[in-house]
Amino acid sequence: MTRFPAEWEKQSAVLIAWPHKTSDFGTRLESVEQSYSVIADTITQYQRLIIVCRDDSHQQHIQSLISNHDDIDFIHATVNDIWVRDTVFLSVEQEGVISHLNFLFNGWGEKYQHQNDNALNHKLLNAKPFKGKAHKDVDFILEGGSVDSDGIGTILTTKQCLLNPNRNKGLSQQEIEQQLLLNLGAKRVLWLDQENLTGDDTDAHIDTLARFCSANTIAYTRCDDVDDLHYTGLKFMEQQLQDLRNQANEPYHLVPLPLPKPIYNEEGQQLPANYANFLIINHAVLTPVYGDPMDDIALARLAECFPQYEIIPIPCRPLVYQYGSLHCMTMQFPEGIVGVVA
Repeated sequence: MTRFPAEWEKQSAVLIAWPHKTSDFGTRLESVEQSYSVIADTITQYQRLIIVCRDDSHQQHIQSLISNHDDIDFIHATVNDIWVRDTVFLSVEQEGVISHLNFLFNGWGEKYQHQNDNALNHKLLNAKPFKGKAHKDVDFILEGGSVDSDGIGTILTTKQCLLNPNRNKGLSQQEIEQQLLLNLGAKRVLWLDQENLTGDDTDAHIDTLARFCSANTIAYTRCDDVDDLHYTGLKFMEQQLQDLRNQANEPYHLVPLPLPKPIYNEEGQQLPANYANFLIINHAVLTPVYGDPMDDIALARLAECFPQYEIIPIPCRPLVYQYGSLHCMTMQFPEGIVGVVA
């Protein structure tokens, strides 16, 4: 029996890919690295961290930026982009053993160069702590940010992403559900019909919109400004969430997360800043903040969802200039990775 663990379950490590001067962040690299340094130092207070970097020189540069040099594994590999949520293994449990699934990655529907990202997992398999670990190559395009799990067989996702012909062209909704059942052990799939946030180039990844906080609680992005262009779409999503039922056939406890004020890049494009892109680790929830009055509201509401966890604000404003945030640039691994002790 295959099971896709929930994010709040015990973890052994979190992986990030550190940006490089050749990356798309350009002149913002310094501020992005400041955010990365906070993220790295915070994670290592709670558990092990795996950092993908280019080479020895890049590793030495990173080590000069972080406070805690313990509990870190460095892996040298070239990536096209730093959004490892969508490129690195998804981990499943099979009869008590963790196995890593290597899904295909096609640059969010052939939008970007992705050859190095699609090859990354095979490079990880040759490095500690993945070497010798059970894994499977899956002939199906799937990004980690597009699916969320309650740990007991429910997958939450969006039609706009998984049914988009730019991913697995020719497959029906039923056939895609069959892939989720076969590979992730899904007993049921909850589909949201929801457009993406403005500036989101993932075709509406669920981790920007609605997230399981427990098997019975979902935190979701809500817009309360009737003049905001997201208002109608997110109101429709809220109604869909209200209609969903948990595995006990009861309504979910829904916790709304506000939207920060719009953030724009130099070209005037609105960026997909949101609070649903939080990361759950052992004993803490890292929450993206943007220097906005809504930050405190989002932190307080997530504290309601995770009363036993520390809620830690992480400055993510620099990250959204490349259309992602905290959850997008991290990938957690369940307890049980060879060579890593939680």
